[in-house]
Amino acid sequence: MYTEHLRIPVGAGSLHVERVGRAGPAVVLLHGFGSCSFLWRAVAPRLADAGYTALAIDLLGHGESDRPVDVSYGLGAQAEYVERALTALRLSQVTIVGQDMGALVGLLVAAQRPERSARLALLEPLDPDDLPGPAIRSLQRTSALSALTANALFGARPLLEPFLRGAVADPSSMPDLLVARYLAPFVGSGGAAQLLQLASAITLSDDERQRLADVRGDVLLWSGSREADDALDVRTARWRAVLPLAAVQPIASRPGGTLVAEEAPDDLVSALLAWGT
Repeated sequence: MYTEHLRIPVGAGSLHVERVGRAGPAVVLLHGFGSCSFLWRAVAPRLADAGYTALAIDLLGHGESDRPVDVSYGLGAQAEYVERALTALRLSQVTIVGQDMGALVGLLVAAQRPERSARLALLEPLDPDDLPGPAIRSLQRTSALSALTANALFGARPLLEPFLRGAVADPSSMPDLLVARYLAPFVGSGGAAQLLQLASAITLSDDERQRLADVRGDVLLWSGSREADDALDVRTARWRAVLPLAAVQPIASRPGGTLVAEEAPDDLVSALLAWGT
């Protein structure tokens, strides 16, 4: 399988991009909070096998991308960094697949350059009017308790491990070794502070929030979490109100957690291919 690792300067630093496959239509994969491009390890090769070029991007401050000081890690800034990377890669048209906060970053990219990204798949997207969301708020509350205990010696682990385990329905989907892999970018005494900095940056300005209403094109809304059918209907209606100009198509998967690419990569790829990615 053709794979290459790229570093793309975007002004504030460089983004790490893993490109799998070549010559096919581009699918940009944007991870969510607490993860990185590693999230897509079972998705990108399957897309490449189907004739696409998958580009898994580590957002600034995440994974193997740079972690500069005194720059913005807000959702709008992340969208600008991704847009610069896509320009540098000379990608005129892409499909964007985004997990939780990555979904909002993708929407902001689409709002800025609709001609480049007219198709988006939103995987358990964060509610733009309830940021950073219940799970991340719980992590932030835990940080205050962790700072007062011996667990503080273990860096980000007391914060991120419960978050990761809570993102899957089947505990076997998040074994200890996998938790350790996701923790790797936050190892060390400054890991917890870095994680909390990234959590605090999950915000939208009023202008950025309003720009979501400008998104056009096809939007696939993944609704695979443990919700009743009527709750999924409410959620779909909610997103159609957020994206009034887009064609929002919901898809309900088997019950599972919110970390879609980790727990249900086959279901996800099948849905993307059926959608016509």
